[in-house]
Amino acid sequence: MAHATLLREQATQPAHRRAPLPRRERARDAATVAVVGVVCCVLLGYALLSRRLEGTVVSAAMFFVSAGLLAGWTGIVDLGAAAHAGPGEEASRAAVLLVAELALVLLLFGDAAGIDLRTLRRNALPVRLLAIGLPLTIGLGTVLAAVVLSDLELWECAIVAAVLAPTDAALGQAVVTSPAVPARIRQALNVESGLNDGGSVPFLMLFIALAAAEEGLGGGWLAFTVEQIGLGALVGVAVGVAGGRALATAVKHEWALPLFAQPALAALAILAFIAADAIGGNGFIAAFVGGGAAGTAARRTTERTLEFTEEQGELLTLAVFFLFGVFAAEALGAATWAMVAYAVLSLTVIRMVPVAVAVARLGLPAATVAFLGWFGPRGLASVILALVVIEEEPALAGVEQIFLVMAVTVLLSVFAHGISAAPLTRLYARRAHAPGAPQADALASGPRGG
Repeated sequence: MAHATLLREQATQPAHRRAPLPRRERARDAATVAVVGVVCCVLLGYALLSRRLEGTVVSAAMFFVSAGLLAGWTGIVDLGAAAHAGPGEEASRAAVLLVAELALVLLLFGDAAGIDLRTLRRNALPVRLLAIGLPLTIGLGTVLAAVVLSDLELWECAIVAAVLAPTDAALGQAVVTSPAVPARIRQALNVESGLNDGGSVPFLMLFIALAAAEEGLGGGWLAFTVEQIGLGALVGVAVGVAGGRALATAVKHEWALPLFAQPALAALAILAFIAADAIGGNGFIAAFVGGGAAGTAARRTTERTLEFTEEQGELLTLAVFFLFGVFAAEALGAATWAMVAYAVLSLTVIRMVPVAVAVARLGLPAATVAFLGWFGPRGLASVILALVVIEEEPALAGVEQIFLVMAVTVLLSVFAHGISAAPLTRLYARRAHAPGAPQADALASGPRGG
């Protein structure tokens, strides 16, 4: 408030009499601008090398995370610790959180708007991975976190599990784009990745409320959770239906130019987020539900205009991966072997067992089940959800450990899945197309009888 008052006073004075901004305020602004400048330099560097890197194991996520780690370790960018902002770091931290939130909002809205219900009816795999696999992943992740991460309370363990439940198909791009992989398998991994981040948010908000109540940081966890989910969903439906129909009408009657119809969806996503947050609902749930509602209300229009939202989301995603690398460089020194062990479990047992249970009655070959189980990378959604935990309840006793476990898991996933995507895709494709091998496309259409 003092800074805002000073700015108003300066605006009414002649230029030669205006006092300079306090040194601390200038330092904050300079730090934020410096971060933006470095991100732009990294983005430019990747753009210049992108075609050369396309045929290698170096993914975009690996490039930006590595750049962030390097920037953090060398001190080129200093954002402080992720779990708390030090003196003079508030402005930079607020900017980082805003970029991260916008990235997730656009991702949630775009993924939900792109849902094709006909595809879900034809392919049982993504439905089972979401309806059975996701809750089992969170449950098993909670149990194993309670065993391995003994310093965390039970609900904090549940927070870890919910943060690490969403998958990020973009980290294994070779898998979801390779025509050698059966179409239904690619589709299942893509749809699962697009929807399980939105499905994890209600669990996460419930666990945050329960953890806060258990540690005496807040009361009324049930009312808070219902308010977050209920109001978020209501706002999402209202904004999505109204905005989707308005956009469809404008396009139908040629009131809207295609150039502006595309960013209109991004505007709807952000409006849903802001409106829900303003009345006490969860903005991420609003964005996810709003995307589904807009896609249903204006299917033909959204199919043509989603590209803009996806492109902007991708740009913000790369920025978030860089900023995550910076935070990880600061935090990794405090990582323990227990955290590394849990990260390995998260990418293997906690992912693979629920997947195997979810697809048990589909008769899929063991190679296909293993392929589905391994390619559940952890990426953007996990990073942002961990930051959401810090924003919602920074006083939680285990908040730093929660971020650290996420950081170790995502770092391991970015490199392990990025490096293994192409060779394992080729190996799986050879087995899937071998003479006499069961066809995954046919088996994934529904459960076997008996």
